[in-house]
Amino acid sequence: MPRGAEPTRAVLVGVDIGGDPSFDATLDELALLAESAGDLAVARVTARRRAPDPALFVGSGKADEIKALVAATSAHGVIFDQALSPAQQRNLERHLGVPVADRTSLILDIFADRAQSHEGKLQVELARLQYMATRLVRRWSHLERQQGGIGTRGGPGEAQIELDRRMIGDRIKSVKERLEKVKRQRGTQRKARERRGTFRISLVGYTNAGKSTLFNALVKARAYAADQLFATLDTTTRALWLGEAQASVSLSDTVGFIRDLPHKLVDAFAATLQEAADADLLLHVIDAASPHLAEQQADVGRVLQEIGAADVPQLLVYNKCDLLEASRQPREEADFIEVHSGVRRQRVFVSARTGQGVPRLRQAIAEVALAHLNAAGATPSGSSVSVVPPEAAAAASALPPHQHA
Repeated sequence: MPRGAEPTRAVLVGVDIGGDPSFDATLDELALLAESAGDLAVARVTARRRAPDPALFVGSGKADEIKALVAATSAHGVIFDQALSPAQQRNLERHLGVPVADRTSLILDIFADRAQSHEGKLQVELARLQYMATRLVRRWSHLERQQGGIGTRGGPGEAQIELDRRMIGDRIKSVKERLEKVKRQRGTQRKARERRGTFRISLVGYTNAGKSTLFNALVKARAYAADQLFATLDTTTRALWLGEAQASVSLSDTVGFIRDLPHKLVDAFAATLQEAADADLLLHVIDAASPHLAEQQADVGRVLQEIGAADVPQLLVYNKCDLLEASRQPREEADFIEVHSGVRRQRVFVSARTGQGVPRLRQAIAEVALAHLNAAGATPSGSSVSVVPPEAAAAASALPPHQHA
């Protein structure tokens, strides 16, 4: 969507295809995404279809309704909560007379705006190039200035679309090569940590669950944190001293996950997400006050499965407990919960903002880290925390789970 001094006024559209259980009838998350991208939602439209319309996704009748709403609200564009095909996007833009974006392009815009590190910018550029390669509409002529004159084929008689496609292809190849170099550097760093026997922890969770705030609370860092979707994109790693275990561990804050996270972004951020796959422990941060807690937890689980991190041990961290009503406050700071048949995980209830439960979380981390160090034969001297014996863990797992969903 075009960006300017004033927010871009946008009409939000969501389509429930075949009774999708994950469909957001309120479009609240899309509105938050739009706000994160600098857009202002001026109207919302929902529809229900058995299957997408091949030409306009929503069908001609609903498209006419959206067009009238665009005119009535003086909207500058329309944002769909689902992914559109290139043909559907072009047809909708012709029919509505304003730019049309889908959920994927909106997330890519946010990532492009928020990436700070060299690696993050490369990853976002690759994802955007791969996305735009299927939507060529004379948008890439400016890339010609980056092409050398020698050996450049094509001339005035060649279709602009082919020139654009070749330039994007060259850029994609160049960015992939640079990212491969970064990946090798990360691999070298990981091997160095492995040789040192460092216990590696990664924070994962749905976007805006409070990962960066918790990261700051644990390591006393000043990583950027804000109450918005995708406030931080670049992985930050710090050493965390656990006095309870008399050991130092490595703690990494990773990019947040979201429903329908574009596969292009998952692929592009493979090097960054590898931090989670290679971790010894995942702190799965969950927004305890979210009305969509269960769905968000499942979405994170799907992404972890996709990046090969589903089998990494997890400690569930229910954050933002200070926002819960008194009747929903946890009875204890920690307990165990069965996540699926035969698998139980410890969960700790905290508020990273106020510090509630953070000492108990540090103790839980220390117990896991110490157990790992003991198993590896690297028990630190003078440790003040013992490994939790199986019988104690079994007794703890009998505690009744708290319901927050």
